[in-house]
Parts: sequence; C-alpha cells; structure tokens
Amino acid sequence: MITSFHPPKRTLMGPGPSDVSPRVLEAMSRPTIGHLDPAFVTMMDEVKALLKQAFKTENALTMPVSAPGSAGMEACFVNLVEPGDKVIVCQNGVFGGRMKENVERFGGEAVMVQDAWGTPVSVEKVKAAFAEHPDAKILAFVHAETSTGVRSDAQALCKVAQDHGALTIVDTVTSLGGSELRVDEWGVDAVYSGTQKCLSCPPGIAPVSFSEKALAKVQARETRAPSWFLDKKLVMGYWGGEGKRAYHHTAPVNSLYALHESLVILQEEGVEKAWERHALHHQALKAGLEAMGINFLVDEAYRLPQLNTVLIPEGVDDAQVRSALLNNFNLEIGAGLGDLAGKVWRIGLMGAACNRTNVVLCVSALESTLARMGADIPVGKALQAVESVYAS
Repeated sequence: MITSFHPPKRTLMGPGPSDVSPRVLEAMSRPTIGHLDPAFVTMMDEVKALLKQAFKTENALTMPVSAPGSAGMEACFVNLVEPGDKVIVCQNGVFGGRMKENVERFGGEAVMVQDAWGTPVSVEKVKAAFAEHPDAKILAFVHAETSTGVRSDAQALCKVAQDHGALTIVDTVTSLGGSELRVDEWGVDAVYSGTQKCLSCPPGIAPVSFSEKALAKVQARETRAPSWFLDKKLVMGYWGGEGKRAYHHTAPVNSLYALHESLVILQEEGVEKAWERHALHHQALKAGLEAMGINFLVDEAYRLPQLNTVLIPEGVDDAQVRSALLNNFNLEIGAGLGDLAGKVWRIGLMGAACNRTNVVLCVSALESTLARMGADIPVGKALQAVESVYAS
C-alpha cells in the first residue's frame, strides 16, 4: 500500500530549485481561502507591489503568472510576437534557444545572434543584427544564463533596442533577487522570472512585468494571442487595477501565500543588500574552489554570483561525484547541460541557500569526496581560503 510521501532533507545548491525558507514553508500551510475572497484580493495587491520593488519598476502590469518560469517566458512572447514579426534572439546557452522556439511557434521570424556558451551576449553583434534587420520589432535575450552562469549587459542591450525603436523581452529567471536588475532604469519592456531561484520559493509561479510600450503593443494586436490562459488582455481582469476582480482562473492560493512571504523577506533584507549577500558568499565559495584547483567556466567580469559553473577536474567522473554528495552529505549540485554535459558542475548560491553554512558544507563535502576518489587536488587548503574571505 502506498503511504504518505516524506522527502529527504536536502541542501539544494544546484541551478534550482533552491532551499525554501522555513517562513515560506509555514506560509504555504496557512488556511486556503477562495481566490476571489476580499482578503485574498488584498494580498494580491501586496504581491504586485512587492514584485515592483523586486524588479525595480513602476509598471502597472506587474504580476505573477500561475505557472512555472517557462510559462512566464511564453506569456511574454505569446502576447508580444505576432505572425510575421521579426525578432532578434540572442543565444549563448540553453535558454536563448527556448526563446527562438517561442518566436517561431507564434509565427515570428527569429534572427539569431550566437555567442559561445559561457560568454555574454555581444552588444556589437546585436548592433550589427539591427543594422542588417532594421525592421526587427523585438530584441530577446537572457540576462542570467542558467545553463552557464554568465551575465549579459542588459542595460547596454536594451539601449541598442531603444535606439532602433524595438521592444525588449528579457529572461531574469536566475537574476531576480540575486544580482543587479533595474527594469525601469535599464528600459526593459517585458521581463519574466521564476520563484524557485533567488526568491527561495517553491517552483510553480512566474513573476512578469510589462512596460507601457509593451502593453500598448499587446492592446494594438491585429490577431488574438494564440493562448487563452496567458492572454494578458484576459488575465488582467483578474490581476488588474482597482475594484471588482473578474474570474479568470483558480489561482494557486497557497503558492501565492508563499510568494508573498518570500517577497516580504526580500523587502526586509532590502533588494540591494540581497545582491551584496550573493556577491559575498560567491567570493567565499570561489576562494574555496580555487584552493582545490577547480576553475570557473565564465570570466570573472561576467560571472553570476548565484550560479557558479566550474570545470570538472581531469579524470573525475561527474555523475559519481554528484551521487556521492547527495548520498553522503544530502547535498545537491547541478550537472552541465547541452555541450557542457559531463564537463561542468553548476553550483547554486540562491536566496535562502546563499549563506556561510552552505558554502562551508559545499567546499568541505566536495574536497572530501574528490580526495576519497583519488582526484589530483590540493587537500586542506579550501576551508582556510573560505574563512579568509569571511574574515576580511
């Protein structure tokens, strides 16, 4: 007979999901109420206000999509891309490829700007793409590429799009709450994220925000958005402005309690302070890994502090190490994707998981595991290197 499921207690230091704050877990356990209950509607308004703070935007159309981050991506493309629209899509990892897929599925033409995995999107290549395709209506790129741990210059890329009268769609799934993100100041038109990374929330909700220019394009569509559920013209009757909310779908009530609590925690810490915390613990982790002779894939100037992609030492079995970490230390780190599979590990320092205890655990567990497997690494220096960062 099948009995109740009780998951093992893990420390999640992969590319997501990240550790969920106990406060967020407690919030999920609160009594479920109706998704049109006046008390719930009040909480919805608070979630929108808190998301604006996190995104650093005043966009009226800022809301959580009742689905994972991939649906947040689709919500941006399905509302802004019409048949025949030319979209410049930047790919320097897995998730730029998913943007291309969205453009093509909704009848657009994807003009690809390709950069090597582990390098940022080239601003000069984007300028050249606009010069060759002046009729492009949208520029789409990933701010924080989860498959490689590289950060692209969102501000510079958005400026190029603005100079050519194009809108921008930006993936901030891994950057929201973990590294600098300023939607209004940088001129981002449509942005999507996820709850399971630096917000330390369970997966299943996708924060999005649309600028007035993006919303004007949505309102001026000549064709209906080919998704009923994600059509912003419809869903804003539920998530929109003042007064009575129109029924659109049954919102995931308790998951939205969780998002609300996670955003309250972020508000208490301060968004800029959260960026600083991620940067600090990244430096400590970096010191420990480099003391073992483990090197990073991404150049230091473009690294994400919350997603550390490192090269697996010569002769080390990727899956064997990750399995040992999970079985012996209840520690999860991530494997490489695509061309990087078997070549890199992705070590997350996201949200509640971004703390000194986890850095020490990860470095000591990895050193112990590699030494036991006979890897050619220096032993006994890693924790000293970590502590030297904290001491300074």
